[in-house]
Amino acid sequence: MTLYHFAQRVFLPPLLRLWRLRVEGAEHVPPSGPLIVAANHVSYMDPVALGVAFPRSIAYMAKSELFSIPLLGPLIARLKAYPVDRRKSATAAIKKSVEILREGNAIGMFPQGTRVFSGEGVAHEGVALLASLAKAPVVPAYIHGSDRTVRFHQIKVAFGQPLHLPAGRKASREDLANFTAEVMNAIRALGAR
Repeated sequence: MTLYHFAQRVFLPPLLRLWRLRVEGAEHVPPSGPLIVAANHVSYMDPVALGVAFPRSIAYMAKSELFSIPLLGPLIARLKAYPVDRRKSATAAIKKSVEILREGNAIGMFPQGTRVFSGEGVAHEGVALLASLAKAPVVPAYIHGSDRTVRFHQIKVAFGQPLHLPAGRKASREDLANFTAEVMNAIRALGAR
């Protein structure tokens, strides 16, 4: 058993008992192959809730500063996180992400790039770019209630149908922008249920 799967088993009971975790749409997640799961982000609990609810293991991009924190840095690296330096070029993070996807793994991403507490925020085209480069479908996800974990509010994670960029040609800037909007609309639709 990997550390990732061990962590899933450790976090599942408290998420079920304390936060009454409810998962919807897990049947939409392809069981294998390259995959991006794109979710809203309002809390530090989101990667944990998403990682436990998702039927596959997920690799996450994480800000590079986290990897220099004693204990936390080595732990998140063993849990499949990999660093991105938001002050520098994203080229290294993109290459690493494409490599992970081409190996048939899943990557978890928050299209807005950071926690967004209210309003829409700005969705970046990173999800669309990686989907294009790695020919990977995107499963939209909505996490509800993770911003109120201190009060043990119920957490719900909902997954939607996989989304695909147009096949057979290189994606244009317009394709990436339209796909980003499509992904965000699908995430919002899951939250409106």
